[in-house]
Amino acid sequence: MSDMQLIAAVLFGLALAHTFAAKSFERLADRYPRHAGLFHFFGEVEVVFGLWALVLILAMAFMVGGKEAIAYAESRTYTEPLFVFVIMVVAASRPVLEAIRAVIATLARLAPLRTPMVNVWLCLSLVPLLGSLITEPAAMTLAALMLAPQIFRKDMPEWLKYAALGVLFVNVSIGGTLTSFAAPPVLMVASTWHWDSAFMASTFGWRAAIAVLINATVVTVMLRRHIVEAPAPAPDEVKVPLLVSAIHLAFLAAVVGFAHHPVIFMGLFMFFIGFTHAYEKYQNPLILKEGLLVGFFLAGLVVLGGMQQWWLQPIVSSMGPTALFFGATALTAITDNAALTYLGSLIGGLSDQAKYMLVAGAVAGGGLTIIANAPNPAGAALVRDGFEDESIGVAGLLAGALPPTIVAMIMFLL
Repeated sequence: MSDMQLIAAVLFGLALAHTFAAKSFERLADRYPRHAGLFHFFGEVEVVFGLWALVLILAMAFMVGGKEAIAYAESRTYTEPLFVFVIMVVAASRPVLEAIRAVIATLARLAPLRTPMVNVWLCLSLVPLLGSLITEPAAMTLAALMLAPQIFRKDMPEWLKYAALGVLFVNVSIGGTLTSFAAPPVLMVASTWHWDSAFMASTFGWRAAIAVLINATVVTVMLRRHIVEAPAPAPDEVKVPLLVSAIHLAFLAAVVGFAHHPVIFMGLFMFFIGFTHAYEKYQNPLILKEGLLVGFFLAGLVVLGGMQQWWLQPIVSSMGPTALFFGATALTAITDNAALTYLGSLIGGLSDQAKYMLVAGAVAGGGLTIIANAPNPAGAALVRDGFEDESIGVAGLLAGALPPTIVAMIMFLL
């Protein structure tokens, strides 16, 4: 262990503590209005890891030299942060959102139950499972935007909002396991361990689907008395033509198809921006700010997480299969689950059972904290305005995510 590795571990710990204390900064902003701007800045969860990543780079420049610090920053792979930014903005565009919302509304009307309740159930079950095709970040974005006016409202009891958020995070984390390309923790090991989509569906997917349905059903029943109708379109809102919706969906499919090629999907994104500007009357404002903040958060996690291998990998490699499952679930709460499975892919000689347990634990624990799964910051950014102090508390999220996490763990252990 070098001095730099120790400093990086300490800064990673401080970033975690800062994440957990973000809600306290929002309360300080209300108490000390003179410095409210600064406290709001420190209370932005999406800023935390980027801020501490900057501290790490500055510390590295001081300890080992500026060239080495720049070389380390440039050696990191930022494909995932860039992809999450792009897919958030494209998926949240009005034509895509309205197309998915229309499908959900049609299915909800066919059910012999109250339509708003079925709508919520579909957003908590079908949309997370759809993440296996359109990727988890896109599923999270769509589900969060559709659920926000119905569930994540100021007048909803706070504990129910956390229960719904916990289910959303867990279901998105496990709902992407029906294929080998949609869930970041699966993607990290799929090529190395030769796991294709058929293997994922038959080994992980059916278990995940059952857990998703159970979680969505239980929390929808809990919410049933508080669910309101989805807001109707404004009377003066221009109807989106079918061709415009089709083009937006084509952009979404293309970005997903080139998810591992940032040069391509960033180029597509530039064309997408141009198209939305050309047909501005069919658009709502793009969520560029929210997308950039989430991308910044994930990029900071990439920089800080890249220096944690020295202590994480020995822990993972020393565990037996069952201990690895529970250990991965717990470790995921304090590290990105994709980083955890990537470290596992570097360990030679892992048995097939150990490989399964590592990935199962990583995806099962993906809803426990904001940093546990890459799409979580996206969901948090889109629904947090409905929570007290307009921020999401660590304890509340953990309490809300524990029950659906246990359901997922039971299914994966069967």
